[in-house]
Amino acid sequence: MAKNKNTEVPINGLYDDEGKLFGEAEESAEEAVTEEVEIEEEAEVSLSQEELEALCRESVCPECDVHKEAEAIRLRALADAENVKKRLLRETEEMKKYAGESILADLLPILDNLDLALAHTDGLDAACNNFVIGVDMTRKLFLDAVKNHGLVVVEAARGMEFNPEIHEAVGTAEEGDLDDNQITQVVQGGYTLKGRLLRPAKVMVNKA
Repeated sequence: MAKNKNTEVPINGLYDDEGKLFGEAEESAEEAVTEEVEIEEEAEVSLSQEELEALCRESVCPECDVHKEAEAIRLRALADAENVKKRLLRETEEMKKYAGESILADLLPILDNLDLALAHTDGLDAACNNFVIGVDMTRKLFLDAVKNHGLVVVEAARGMEFNPEIHEAVGTAEEGDLDDNQITQVVQGGYTLKGRLLRPAKVMVNKA
């Protein structure tokens, strides 16, 4: 009988005991290791959030100095962030509240001039009465307009007690009908903006 020419004849040293080529055995071993690693990776990925946190707690001792220091740093960072947030909110609200401060401050000289005009109306004849009434009405309309934006006149009048928080003394006088430290004259009106002093009232103070 003729032999099959395609029949492979085992060669000593190329096959193992199971009849597999040595190269195939190594590849099978590598594939087995790869499959094992993939299984381990899948097992790690499949851990839930609670399981991961539990592993973290088990690996870090709450009583160790490193853990305590890290926790203290974390708490300080949270406190600093909260303080910065509150400060920014406070500054933003204050900026909105006093946004028109510079504009209203520029309008104060107009009120000062109207006050000066009304302060020198004594001794005018009857023909000027209509003019004086017009100036007074203009001043009142102006005050009403700025009052809607929070501008309020500082209380200052003859006989009032001098208050350094809202009054500015520009001089002294000696008047027997007034007590010591009382206002004798209002030189220039003062104003507050939404509770904050925009300009103190300039006054003369009695020194008995």
